[in-house]
Amino acid sequence: MSSHPIPTRVVLLAGPSGSGKSSLAALTGLPVLHLDDFYKEGDDPSLPAVEGSADVDWDSPGSWDAEAAVAAIAELCATGRTTVPVYDIATSARVGREPLDFGGAPLFIAEGIFAADIVARCAELGLLADALCLRGRPSTTFRRRLLRDLREGRKSFPFLLRRGWRLMRAERAIVARQSALGARPCTKPEALTRLRTTEAGAQGASCAPA
Repeated sequence: MSSHPIPTRVVLLAGPSGSGKSSLAALTGLPVLHLDDFYKEGDDPSLPAVEGSADVDWDSPGSWDAEAAVAAIAELCATGRTTVPVYDIATSARVGREPLDFGGAPLFIAEGIFAADIVARCAELGLLADALCLRGRPSTTFRRRLLRDLREGRKSFPFLLRRGWRLMRAERAIVARQSALGARPCTKPEALTRLRTTEAGAQGASCAPA
């Protein structure tokens, strides 16, 4: 008996900034595509601004290149390989490109705050295995996000504080919006269980006899 290859599929992992998407994705051991690398550059004239402020609204889908992200996902699903931009959040600039090779894995995770915005497109293209949205306590998310962003020097402290308070107040609405776009809301343990089940199904299918 011989095995036959099955198409690679993607799990889109969404959630508010600081909700733990990257750490959860790393915990699974699955290949990961970081969707933050598809942010637009800081001098892009199409970048949206926060209402009533001069700050760029990096939490708006308008700050992100959804078309390029979907193209990379489609290429990974078709060939297991692609080339992605390397984005430096501190300077709001793409600083290079790097190859990704997922080695024929039947499942991978694409994680980022805009992952829910491409659920419909990935489903339409037949690429989607599942779509999840991490949810938690807004105060916990606020602390985790601020500490991470300060540690990594992502932006100035005043900017991060303004953004943090704004996102904390909006967190439940963010989760509701991402859920409406097709990402299932769940806690981190719930998401891990669901990912393990999806992974087991994908691995089982890849070993099915021809």
